[in-house]
Amino acid sequence: MVRVKICGIMDKDDAFKAIKFGADALGFVFHKKSPRYVSPSRARNIISILPPFISTVGVFVNDRLGAINDIASFTGLTTVQLHGDEDHHYCNRLKRFNFKTIKAFRVDESFDFDSIKRYEVGGILFDAYQDDAFGGTGKTFNWQLLQKADIKRPFILSGGLNQENILDAVRMLKPYAVDVSSGVESEPGKKDHHKMQAFIQNAKMDL
Repeated sequence: MVRVKICGIMDKDDAFKAIKFGADALGFVFHKKSPRYVSPSRARNIISILPPFISTVGVFVNDRLGAINDIASFTGLTTVQLHGDEDHHYCNRLKRFNFKTIKAFRVDESFDFDSIKRYEVGGILFDAYQDDAFGGTGKTFNWQLLQKADIKRPFILSGGLNQENILDAVRMLKPYAVDVSSGVESEPGKKDHHKMQAFIQNAKMDL
């Protein structure tokens, strides 16, 4: 069964509703230019009261290694997701902090899938490419690119997913996990609980 991450969590109510509906992971965005930015103190307050067996993922964009370690340690994150221009050397240096790492790649028609082979990380995520944004755009990309690339390792699918297209995405690509933010919101940073419940149910529907 596919795993689901609800990203852009900013308050306790949304966090607990996501867990109640069956989310496996919650994402906290520490990129200050994002409308879903959450302060480390606020994220820590939410994470500290979560039940066990829920993964907590911090989303970072082109941050210093030390800053990532400080925030991840302070908040209690289990996983770090790199959503910027971090190269494989950067990812290798991050290993010394012993956090599980996900590297996000923004995909368009010119994306070089061979470049992924250089990244020795715990997980890879595919999102839609947009010049002026590092994610959370609500836009999909051409999923056939992933089919043609014949990705050999488990991957996380993101980018424009919602309750209406998630079942098709899972059936077509069979990802290890899916990651959603804007597709289950009533406004940036505020989750629509009906959309969130429907998304998780559809994503985890037995195929």
